[in-house]
Amino acid sequence: MVGTVGVPESGGQVSHAHNLFEAAAAYVSAYAEDDQERLDEAAGWVSPEALSFGVNELASRAVVALARERHKPPQDVARALLGLPAAS
Repeated sequence: MVGTVGVPESGGQVSHAHNLFEAAAAYVSAYAEDDQERLDEAAGWVSPEALSFGVNELASRAVVALARERHKPPQDVARALLGLPAAS
């Protein structure tokens, strides 16, 4: 499991270190709200590879949750979210 770890700052205080799921949630929500400042901030919390993994995991979980809510297959929901026609 990915945890959040405190990182010592100069002066001895501990700051909050963000895990990849926090970074992904902040990044995607900032992107959806067209907030470039928050987007850049979230992108700096973890490595690009970790952020990519987190965004993919968030997308997968979102599609599964929407599919359950709509009683539709995940493929249909994903295609609808992207504005694609139903798969044949």
